[in-house]
Amino acid sequence: MSSNVPAPVTARIPGDARIAIAAARFNGAIVAELLNDCLKQLKALGVEEDRIEVHHVPGAFELPLAAKLLAASREFSAVICLGCIIRGDTPHFDYVAGECARGIQDVALSEMLPIIFGVLTTDTEQQARDRINAGQRSADAVAEMIALRARLTS
Repeated sequence: MSSNVPAPVTARIPGDARIAIAAARFNGAIVAELLNDCLKQLKALGVEEDRIEVHHVPGAFELPLAAKLLAASREFSAVICLGCIIRGDTPHFDYVAGECARGIQDVALSEMLPIIFGVLTTDTEQQARDRINAGQRSADAVAEMIALRARLTS
């Protein structure tokens, strides 16, 4: 794990901003912790519950389509994608992790909307648990990107 994680930038989320979260059900116990920490941090950042929508999808591979559907609705200022992919004994991990990352990036660029990659990609379940703060970091990242977009498009 990198020890060079940047400190979060304090960013004000506009009062009318709405945030969607797409959370994978696969590796559900870990994703539930990511989601819980993300929601706690969004609340700490001043985002009321009624401005957040959580949608569950089967797994990380489905996150890009969920992000695309949520972005295309034009109801949200950003989308956070949360998931956990743990390496197994087959190359399945490489396909799922790579396509998930690529798909989420494609949505962000095509929709010109902050789409946050809060997907853990680890070799073991313990490594995933050691990185559980990715939920909080995803909330911090969404705040920074919403604020940046608001400044540049106003």
